[in-house]
Amino acid sequence: MAERRSRAWREGLRWAALGVAGAVLVIFLTAQQQSIDVSYGQSPSTAETIAEGSAGELGDETVPTAAEMTAMVTARDVVRLPGSIAHWDEARVRQAIGDTPVRILVAPPGLDEAERDRVRAVENATIRVLGTEVSGGIYQATPNALAGWRAQLATGDVTDLLITLIAGLQEKPAPADLDTVTRRAPTAAELAPIVADLRGTGLHVGAGATLTKAPASAATAFPGGALYVALPRATYGTPIPSYGPTLAKTFPDRPIVVMYGSWIEYDGPAAADFADVAAASFYGQVGDRLSRYTYPQQNVLSAYLNRVTDVRYAGLFDRPLPYRPLDPLRVALPALPWLFAACVLVFLGLSVRSLRRPAGPAAKPVGTPARLAGLTTLAVEMSALTHEPSEPGLTRGITKLTAARDALAENLPDKHVQGLLDDAASELDEAARLLPFTGYRPADYLRGRLS
Repeated sequence: MAERRSRAWREGLRWAALGVAGAVLVIFLTAQQQSIDVSYGQSPSTAETIAEGSAGELGDETVPTAAEMTAMVTARDVVRLPGSIAHWDEARVRQAIGDTPVRILVAPPGLDEAERDRVRAVENATIRVLGTEVSGGIYQATPNALAGWRAQLATGDVTDLLITLIAGLQEKPAPADLDTVTRRAPTAAELAPIVADLRGTGLHVGAGATLTKAPASAATAFPGGALYVALPRATYGTPIPSYGPTLAKTFPDRPIVVMYGSWIEYDGPAAADFADVAAASFYGQVGDRLSRYTYPQQNVLSAYLNRVTDVRYAGLFDRPLPYRPLDPLRVALPALPWLFAACVLVFLGLSVRSLRRPAGPAAKPVGTPARLAGLTTLAVEMSALTHEPSEPGLTRGITKLTAARDALAENLPDKHVQGLLDDAASELDEAARLLPFTGYRPADYLRGRLS
């Protein structure tokens, strides 16, 4: 009986291992779905595509007809339409032009597509400036460093862009860009209202700025809270007060975000390595749109803070990542192939053990009469359990047992009787394999009966 229980336990373990292996395989294959994820490590940033005109980026300015603008450009080398914001160093640009005839048409930002098409239809304009976007012929000039974006978006300075585009039209190498924005320390009178507002609400909005409150994206960009200063675009040609570094000394360990028009600066923790990465990533992607539209500061800051969130979730600068709940499947997935292999090995090992078990005589020598009696008893028990698939093997086994009993009664050689018993055991073993019960294979039955 102990042997039967052991065999039943092994059979149960064998099929359980196969079942676990199948389940593991299904889970692993299901988890291998192919997808594209560009969310910067599951960043919760809320950036989304917005149709033109739905984000407040279109202004109230309009432009004349293409024919009217063509006539204006014919009459003057530089035509500035109402609402234009672009400025440049006239001496440097005139030097770059030299003797080449160049006519510049300057249009305001925030034009819709139809108005921009009218500006581009002015064929006698060598260079067109839409907001602060500079283009001409097949070329468009774009800043290649943060200093260029700062000059363009903080003060409307397009000097280097014009010089670069003129060099391209003249098929000459462009000179090196200059950082045209000068900075100065803010005065005590300038700082006082800003510090007071930051101590009170964490937000200061200067006269002419359009920011109303910290966007919702601030919660994920700076979970500990940041201080925000919104100012209008700086006046071209005048030094810009550098508020960020000064405020960082007044509010240590607090993120400081300062806006000059559409230009955003960050000061505070990790500013040396974080600020430039966030700014370059942000303006490298949306700088062109900011240069030709009039997005409200609320929208610009929200998009910037989403980019800050993406950078934080990218795991840069060896700083702690925001908390992510444990995903059991993500943790267990690498171990599933090994668990599958282990279950398969267990199943195969137990199967080989079962198949290699001797189907004939017991492991130790058994007397011929005892073996005949044991196999006969086995056949009787099996006859009560047999079903259609196992009946042929049981019938053949009983026939062999009958022949062995007759041979033993006639005192035929023992080798002949044992051969008949081997044949009977083989037939009974085949029938036992087809039974829905365990413990009836001759080797197991005789081992338990005769031990």
